[in-house]
This record gives sequence, structure tokens and C-alpha cells, in this order.
Amino acid sequence: MTALCEYDLDELTDIVIALGEKKYRAGQIMRHVTAFDGFGEYSDVPKAFVRILEQNYIDRAVTETTRVVSSDGAVKYLFVTHDGKLIESVFLPHDYGNSVCVSCQVGCAMGCLFCASGHYGLERNLSAGEILAQVLYIARDQKDNGGVKKVVMMGSGSPLANYENTVKFIRLITSPNGLNIGMRNISVSTCGIPDKIDALARDGFCGTLSLSLHAATDEKRKTIMRIANSYTVKQNIDALKRFFGKTGRRVVIEYILIGGFNDTDDDATKLKDLLKGVCCHVNLIPLNKTEYCDLVPCSKKRAYAFCDRLNKLGVSATVRRSMGSDVAGACGQLKNRTNEKRIDKIT
Repeated sequence: MTALCEYDLDELTDIVIALGEKKYRAGQIMRHVTAFDGFGEYSDVPKAFVRILEQNYIDRAVTETTRVVSSDGAVKYLFVTHDGKLIESVFLPHDYGNSVCVSCQVGCAMGCLFCASGHYGLERNLSAGEILAQVLYIARDQKDNGGVKKVVMMGSGSPLANYENTVKFIRLITSPNGLNIGMRNISVSTCGIPDKIDALARDGFCGTLSLSLHAATDEKRKTIMRIANSYTVKQNIDALKRFFGKTGRRVVIEYILIGGFNDTDDDATKLKDLLKGVCCHVNLIPLNKTEYCDLVPCSKKRAYAFCDRLNKLGVSATVRRSMGSDVAGACGQLKNRTNEKRIDKIT
């Protein structure tokens, strides 16, 4: 059966009418779906109709099994889908508005050397509703802490490799009938699929697009990112320029700093030359260690020196504040597996 969060209001209206109820029931159901209510909480819907819904649909697309809380306040959630697949999401508290980092696939096919998510390969895509359910659950769970204001698609999986579900998720989460999160508060990350970057702009996305670059040359990029064997750095940079031309939105260059690999002054100069003419900001991320990778992070001192070098070269850059690393919830550490203690769930 399909979860109700897979549908927008128009689709729910068609469902309600097909099941013999008046169409205004769709609005009631949408409110319950957005609140992550179970069928037992549909108090304003006739019980007989709730039973019909129960026979045909699932009320919640994911269930929490475990959570761990970082010393910096980040919360990593482990969810299970209706077919028993595990996915992780991270709640990131900020003074300027809390964020949720969601997963879009079970595992990942990209096989980036520094990322734990792809270690076990790709099992399947997540549906739009399964992506949405992660946000809905956490928004409810963190309601007393300010809820959720921003969404970043930077968890397990590659959003643009799950393109149709990513686009529908964005449509669902920005809907005035749902959480109504502004599109400019949504970030989509890609390891570099130029035709899908073009499609994203063409389909009206005007949030933040982040390219996981991590090296300024094809030669270096191929040693750490499998996708670099399919698409060149130039192809991706050209796609970013087209994205900006279509949307007017500055893009973000994600750049993981790996000690002795891509953190030299020469790397900074090559990055400056590559990004000439690109309206962008460089987000420097000191490598977060995983059990699957022997690469080492650069020192904090080197990270800020690299950042200063870029700024002096005229490239806008900052070092990202890492959150959740002590619970394996930081960038590159999600692996959809945990040995942590089970805790109470929303009921």
C-alpha cells in the first residue's frame, strides 16, 4: 500500500472522491498528513471513512527506530521504511532556523571514496513521500525546539540520480497546503550530473544548488569520485553557469579538504582559475573520518589558511562548521546502520 504523504492536495481530492467522500475531506487529511498524525488521530474524519483509508493506504511512510544526540545538539535519526529499509536523517539546530538533512536513496551508487553512504552500494530510490516523511517526523518531534525551517538534501544518496522523486518532494514540501517551506530554504546537492542540473533549472527550482566538487582537476577528481569518469569538471561548471543564467541563484561549491591531497596553495589557485565567471560560494569542509576510508582530514589551521588563500584570490569561501561528527552524523558519515540503543518513538 502507498503512504498518504505521497500525494498533493489535488491527488488526495481525487482519492477522496473515488472512495465516495466529499472533496473537503482531502483538506482534513492533508492537515493530518502534514502533522505526521497516525490514523488514530484523524479525529475530525468519520471513523467509517478512516477505516476505508486504513484498508487502502499507509498513514506514515517511515518509523523511527533509533536516535543519537550529538554534543553540539545535532540529532541523528534512523528510520525504517514500510519494506524494512533503513535511512538516516539529521536535525541541525541553528539560531537562524533549524535544518534537516534528509536522505533520498537507500545507500548510494556514486561510490565517492570519502563517503560512508555508498559503501554498501545502492539498494533503491526513496519515493517523494519517504523523503518528505523524514521532514514531517522531525518537524513534529522538534516542534518545541522551533520545528524545521530549512531542508538540505545532502544525506544518503544522490538527489539528481533520483530526479523525479526529488522534484516531487520539493513540490510537496513547498506546497502552501503542506509545511510550506520556501524554496529558497531548500538546498539540493549533486556530485555532478550536468543534464539533471539543466533539468532542475528548467523545472523551476530556485533554491540552493550545491556541487560536490572536491578537486579542481579531472585527474584528481577521478581518484576520489567515480562520477568523474562520466562527466568532466568543465561539463559541470558549464552547467552551473547555465543554472545561474536561468535562475539568478548563486551556487555553492562543496569542497572537502583532504590532508595533503587537495589543500595546497596550488590547489587553491587551480580552483580560482576553474571558478572564474561562476557566481558561487565555496563551502570548505574538513574531511569527516569514516571507518571505510584511509584518507585524512587537513588540520584546522590548514583549512583556514586555504580559506584565506581563496579569499585573497577573489573567491568567496568559508569553512563550514561541522555538526554531529561525534555521532557519525556529519557530512559523509551517514551509512544507514547503527548499533545504538532503540528509543521511544512518536505514537
